[in-house]
Amino acid sequence: MMVVLIHAKPVMFEFLFKRSASKTAVPDPVVAEQAAASAQSASRRAEQVARAHAVAGDEAAAFEFIVSSEFADARLIAAEHVHALPLLEKVHHAMRNTDRRVAKLMQGRIDLIRHQAAETQRAQASIDTAQRLLNDEKLSPNQVAELDRQWQVIKATPELATAFAAARAALAARLEAQVVLQRAVIDAVAAARALASNGQSAGELAQALARLDGEHAQHAQSPERGSLPKHLESDFIQAREQAQSALQALQQHQAVFDARQAALAEWQAQDAATLDVDTLKRAWQALPRLPESPLSDSLQQQFAAVLASAPAPVQAATPEAAPAHADPAPRKPRVEHAPVSKEATEQFFKVLDAMEAALQDGLLHVASEHDKTLRDSKHGRLTPAQADRLAHVRGEFKRLADWARWGGNVSREELVKAGEELPAQELPMAELAKKVGSLRERWKSLDTLSGPAPKSLWERFDAACSLAYAPAAQHFKQLAEERHGNAAKAQELIAETAALAAEESTDWKQVASASQRLRQAWTRLGTIDRKEKKRLDTEFGAALDALSKPLDTQRQIETARREQLIVEVGLLKPSERNTVDMLKALQDKWQELAKALPLERRAEQALWQRFRAACDDIFAKRKETAHAADHERREHLHVREALCAALETAVVPEGDDKSRTAFIHHLLRDTRAAWNATGPVPRASEAKIEQRYHAAVAGVQAQADAIAERAGAAQANALRDKLRLVQSLEASLAEGGADADAPAWSERWSALPPLDTQYERSLLQRFAAAQAALGEGAAAYVQQLQANEARLLEEVLRLEIVAGVDSGAEFARDRLKMQVEVLQSSLKSGQKPLTQVSQLMQLCAIAAATDTRTASRIETLLRRIGGHAK
Repeated sequence: MMVVLIHAKPVMFEFLFKRSASKTAVPDPVVAEQAAASAQSASRRAEQVARAHAVAGDEAAAFEFIVSSEFADARLIAAEHVHALPLLEKVHHAMRNTDRRVAKLMQGRIDLIRHQAAETQRAQASIDTAQRLLNDEKLSPNQVAELDRQWQVIKATPELATAFAAARAALAARLEAQVVLQRAVIDAVAAARALASNGQSAGELAQALARLDGEHAQHAQSPERGSLPKHLESDFIQAREQAQSALQALQQHQAVFDARQAALAEWQAQDAATLDVDTLKRAWQALPRLPESPLSDSLQQQFAAVLASAPAPVQAATPEAAPAHADPAPRKPRVEHAPVSKEATEQFFKVLDAMEAALQDGLLHVASEHDKTLRDSKHGRLTPAQADRLAHVRGEFKRLADWARWGGNVSREELVKAGEELPAQELPMAELAKKVGSLRERWKSLDTLSGPAPKSLWERFDAACSLAYAPAAQHFKQLAEERHGNAAKAQELIAETAALAAEESTDWKQVASASQRLRQAWTRLGTIDRKEKKRLDTEFGAALDALSKPLDTQRQIETARREQLIVEVGLLKPSERNTVDMLKALQDKWQELAKALPLERRAEQALWQRFRAACDDIFAKRKETAHAADHERREHLHVREALCAALETAVVPEGDDKSRTAFIHHLLRDTRAAWNATGPVPRASEAKIEQRYHAAVAGVQAQADAIAERAGAAQANALRDKLRLVQSLEASLAEGGADADAPAWSERWSALPPLDTQYERSLLQRFAAAQAALGEGAAAYVQQLQANEARLLEEVLRLEIVAGVDSGAEFARDRLKMQVEVLQSSLKSGQKPLTQVSQLMQLCAIAAATDTRTASRIETLLRRIGGHAK
């Protein structure tokens, strides 16, 4: 550390020397009185220190002693025994302006007690919060997390920590119970949704549904039911309604199946001869219908078997069957004797003509219809020729029907073969279903043309078609389930949309995102049954309109805000300096609005293009004015380069150090003012010119520093020489040179260069005291020098620690103790620490006997602190 010492005038130095010499001349009686007073003070100090140690355990007595004691060390010892807050506050109030060490100790203890009380209060508040959360019906994890964050910064006592840990464990148990309950409800919803598609029987489905109802009732009675999300309850109710609908459908199907099964069992138990085919058919048709399934097919086969076992109905007008290869023997028809109108008879023969024409054309099914009409119609008495004609037509019809039956059976065999070959072809499901349907249609057409098929042949055909159609049936069943599931998903989307519309949220970005998400989810839905599709579309459209209507209104408001931003950009003046900042602020505002609520894509793009065009126009206009600004910046650069050149070529005039230092100071000050008066320079040259300027300033400042360093070194050498002179005078007194010549010492003092005012005053007082001791007062002064020797060594050691100077191995133990004291002194508040220069000044002012080792240590400190002495 370099200290710059101020020169003092010689005349002033002589005046101070004479004045201090006159004041330091103390007669012997005064010295004796001072010594007696010092001894008495030391005795009182020892007595009060003993009393300070004796008040341990009695804080009231310690307070009284601190207030009445006159010695700071004793007060500090007694203050160590005060711990109660009221007495701490009293001692602090009494010693605040009297004893800083005691006041600082009291303040530290008061702060500690208050801090502990505040921590205890915060810990108790956290425990109360935990208890309140435990009693709250709707406990959320965020509340517990916030409680944990608050507790982490609290230093609580072990008792409070234990209480909080117990409450926190209870909260953790409640959160765990909430998680378990929510997981159970979610699983119950999933199980309820799966019941409708598990393919269970009605009894199994009813038992599963009852079990789910019981579990849901337990969930509803749970203490943590308030923590369940609201949608889980609605999801469970919806899933249960679907399962209940599936159960009702199964129960209805089971009731229909049981009714048909009971009817079949009753008919099968009767004698086959007593059964009537028409009656059976009417009774079977009257029963409720079953949906197509293997069970319905099985019942239909059993009914066909019952019909087959019943006797065939007797046809009165139908001739007996004959072999297909033989000509039928015509039988005379029954002649009606009841009177018939002429129109009925004419209609009868028209139908007969049509039947003959159909037989000639080979239209057997048309002829069959005409034959049924002839049998049901009434006609008059037929002539023998007409009766023969009718018998011939019916015989021809019978012959063709027998041939058609035979040909139909051949065709049916081909259909059976085609049906049995279908599984091996591995056709697509749609084509397979079409093929099977075509085969069945052809079979039905053969029934119309060729009559009913044999039972065994029908069973073969039905089994082949059922086997071939099984993959398609499974495929279409899955498609039906998917359509049903898609309908359920659509209903969920409708419910979610309606719920969002009912919330009336003001988070428009979330509403827009939800609206877009719901619309996209609706478009991604799979196929839905046509009868439900229109209804669901209508409901979803209404719910989405309710959700989007406030959003559309808000978007209109946001559009107006963006329009206002465009107008504000147009009102900016390109020439103003803050235009860019304002433009950036408007752009940030635009981004905030866009993030808060995005508009429709086209509208957003159109507004953004207009806003961007307005911003680009501002920047274009600013660019036009930038060229003029560049020229001005180049002019400023030339001015600053001239200033740097002036500093670089500056020559300090010859003269004393003070005038040279003043010249450098004025040069730097004027250059700095001229530098600050210039405007900005081009950015490309800004760093370079700044670096050149600082380098030039550093060069001039280096000259000033060199001058100051030389002056400091001279002052340090002068300080060393004067200190050596004082030490020599004191050593002479110690060696018995009391009769030395005082004027000679004064001349030697005057021959040395003057010091800084404070150093000069301190050393002059010490030198004057030593001069005054020449003569009769030498012995007392030598005793004082010897008495101050320990203090001098202590201060030297303290300053060596502060300055970081090695003290030597012989002082290692004392240095360690002193380091602890120095550290404690630096940590005390309310005291401004002395600088190294001030401590050196105090050290030089101590009049004490100085040996060679101590003088060497002091000179080392002078070189380190007082300057670089040569």
